[in-house]
Amino acid sequence: MRASSSLFLKGQIPVTNLHLRNSKFPKGILNVKMHPVMCLCNNIQTNSYEVANGSYVPTGQTKENNTKEKPSGKTESIGAFQKLPIVMPSIDILGSALRKAKKISPTKGIANIAKRERNKGAKQLDALMKELAVPLRTYVENFPKKTYLHPYERSLIELTLGDGNYEKVLGNVDALRKRIVSVGKEHASLCAKSSSKREAEERLDEGLKKIEGIFAQERKVIEDLLDIAKTLRAMPVINLETPTLCLVGAPNVGKSSLVRVLSTGKPEICNYPFTTRGILMGHIVLNYQRFQVTDTPGLLKRHDDDRNNLEKLTLAVLSHLPTAILYVHDLSGECGTSPSDQFTTFKEIKERFPEHLWLDVVSKSDLFKKAPVVYATEDDDPTQLELAKYRKSGPDGAIYVSVKTEEGLNELKCGVHELLNMQMDKINDINNKQEE
Repeated sequence: MRASSSLFLKGQIPVTNLHLRNSKFPKGILNVKMHPVMCLCNNIQTNSYEVANGSYVPTGQTKENNTKEKPSGKTESIGAFQKLPIVMPSIDILGSALRKAKKISPTKGIANIAKRERNKGAKQLDALMKELAVPLRTYVENFPKKTYLHPYERSLIELTLGDGNYEKVLGNVDALRKRIVSVGKEHASLCAKSSSKREAEERLDEGLKKIEGIFAQERKVIEDLLDIAKTLRAMPVINLETPTLCLVGAPNVGKSSLVRVLSTGKPEICNYPFTTRGILMGHIVLNYQRFQVTDTPGLLKRHDDDRNNLEKLTLAVLSHLPTAILYVHDLSGECGTSPSDQFTTFKEIKERFPEHLWLDVVSKSDLFKKAPVVYATEDDDPTQLELAKYRKSGPDGAIYVSVKTEEGLNELKCGVHELLNMQMDKINDINNKQEE
């Protein structure tokens, strides 16, 4: 569960409504409209969100009078993980609740000692119940339902946390809340019906221990939710309108090294497969324009049903995000995946995502030129001839680079900049068509 991994600011922030629910401002300024301003800030979301039925939906889809309105079936914006509520450790929730409950005094003006003790006990039990149940209810309501998330974020939840675990943990938290409420009401009622001061004290003590014991026994569900919140909040925020370059290829072909060269991203670089354990993000600034670069886990030659969750993360990025692809090939024999297998995966991905802008790069060119991996073939089949050509020189138009000798890096940067500008034009065309 601990496993790891915004549309582009076209020079301005779009008009949006800010819902300042908990502010102390006068009612007249609760809805503030922000007018377009020049901005080069990082990680700014273009849509504001508010909680509706326990889920994040754009503020334009909710009414001021809190009437329930069915959200749109399609959510275009992402960033809900950054709005997750802060989950307190279970020991802190329990400690705070016990301290507040024990400070509760009986209602003033009760002269009878037995009645005063009954009143005090019932109020303390009711307070403890609420101090434990309210945070749990807040978590359940404010963690977004998967139905309203962007498909990319839904994929992240399923692949990072495991299919169904997100809903299971939230369900367990809600079950604990219901049990706390049920037991708290029961013991508060018993305390209120006590016939003497001593009986009221005994029932108060019994109720406090019962509620505390239940919470302590099932506290793991809160720790599980805390782990989920930490994991999801650490996911990189991808702006859907910012041109994004996605590095794809087999494991250990040099994608992470190229991310470090091209962007601000600093992924781990090791000489073993699947170094990248999630989606890593970097940025490129070109002519005051910020672009995104993602490093993804490597893809192996196999059927989708046999792919691990790391590979499925890569496919989720390509399927749900408007990315341009920088496909990295290693023909030196150093990556652990044969050129033949790389060729098969390369052809599969290119056929699967024909609408993506594409640039090929052959990495580790210093090793490839010294000892190229060449396999002779006598088969006249066109596919085999294409494979033989790939083994010798890679795809047509590929850029040869070497991070070690810096060969081809300037050419690669120019090619990437041109590709990202084309991606920006593509995004603008899509937005213009949607506006029309």
